[in-house]
Amino acid sequence: MELLNTTLSSIKLINREWSDIAQKHLDNLTKPLGSLGRLEEFARKFVAITENKNPILDKKVVFTFAGDHGVTEEGVSAFPKEVTQQMVFNFLRGGAGINVLARHAGADVVVVDIGVDHDFGEIEGLINLKVKKKKKNFAKEPAMTREEAIKCMETGIELADGYAKKGYKIFGTGDMGIGNTTPSSAIAAVLTGRPVSEVTGKGTGITGESLQNKIKVIEKGINLNKPNSNDAIDVLSKVGGAEIGGIAGLILGAASNRIPVVIDGFISTAGALIAYCIDPKVKDYIFAAHNSVEIGHKAMLDKMGLMPILDLNLRLGEGTGAALAMLMIEAGLKIYKEMATFGEAGVSEKA
Repeated sequence: MELLNTTLSSIKLINREWSDIAQKHLDNLTKPLGSLGRLEEFARKFVAITENKNPILDKKVVFTFAGDHGVTEEGVSAFPKEVTQQMVFNFLRGGAGINVLARHAGADVVVVDIGVDHDFGEIEGLINLKVKKKKKNFAKEPAMTREEAIKCMETGIELADGYAKKGYKIFGTGDMGIGNTTPSSAIAAVLTGRPVSEVTGKGTGITGESLQNKIKVIEKGINLNKPNSNDAIDVLSKVGGAEIGGIAGLILGAASNRIPVVIDGFISTAGALIAYCIDPKVKDYIFAAHNSVEIGHKAMLDKMGLMPILDLNLRLGEGTGAALAMLMIEAGLKIYKEMATFGEAGVSEKA
């Protein structure tokens, strides 16, 4: 708890003077005012977060947090839970979607075992920070203790602090965990106040009776555990998951280090919502990568007042959307840094 409290005390409001500095420069570039739309917004936000007139984006990293979920025994996923560990091996071999898109974006991928129900041992490329291997079924009991939830968040904070010291300039969040749209929907329902049916989608591809079962399982878990909507840590511990907690902590840690963080889709946004409800100031450090197909995603983004960068019908997770969105943010920064001003180009300004 000490690390969490220290981190929260170091998160500062964005200084709007830096936004004004960036906007003044953008308005002096050889283009009509605002004509590059949200690319200008991305540059302005990046400058304000980093408080750097000449921002450098030379080191990018996507953290893919992996964890299992006891609630899978309720039949809420189309895939068996062993797929989680199998996909971890796929990440390490470089064969997953996130590996391909991160390479395309020039980003490193950090695979974190924060709660997979498998003993990987010492494997090159895998960061083993397992908080708890055997996950509880939140349809029958709390997903974890409050202490475990805090430990998951502090694990994310430690990663943020460590990679900030390594010189990384932007973080992305990703996930791997069969069944993890179920706790994410539960978090969305509790923290947005929406009915479970309005924030629960098909996840890995379930429909019909299976989807109705998933909704009932989430409703049962919420009614049983009674998570306190005014206490995000309580919500995380009762109906959340280890990787969601790790993502929440990474976001808090990024904000405390003044590092922009790009959140992926549904699961990452559940983690972001936990972080936001603990400290709303983190919102200004977050870029929402994309608009997920999962129906509960928009409700969480709306709660935080975040507008997604992309809308590509994505629903894979892993950090794939975050990697793609980094390219758009980088494009905005290149406009900011490389485009000529009217004076430099000898171009007449608007009369």
